[in-house]
Amino acid sequence: MERELNCLRCGSTMRFLKQEHIQLGRSGWLLGNLDNLLAGGLDVDILLCPQCGKLEFFQGGQSSLEDCGGIARIQCPVCGKKYEMDSPKCPFCGEKNHELF
Repeated sequence: MERELNCLRCGSTMRFLKQEHIQLGRSGWLLGNLDNLLAGGLDVDILLCPQCGKLEFFQGGQSSLEDCGGIARIQCPVCGKKYEMDSPKCPFCGEKNHELF
């Protein structure tokens, strides 16, 4: 991350810990973990306060998948953000992915 942030709890300078890809979705009674496979994921930057241990999550930068032949991305017609084409809906605003249906 480029910006310097102070911890909201103790005021210390937070440090960048890592970027992680978090799986979206949930387990259901009828379909089990199938919803997880269809929900896609979200890249997040994780910052840590070395003083009190507080973690902060922020939306990550542009995914490197676009540059290395990963899953194609589409732009949401409502919010304008790009997300993985196989997601059933936009992870940012919830708009249905009309490319899939």
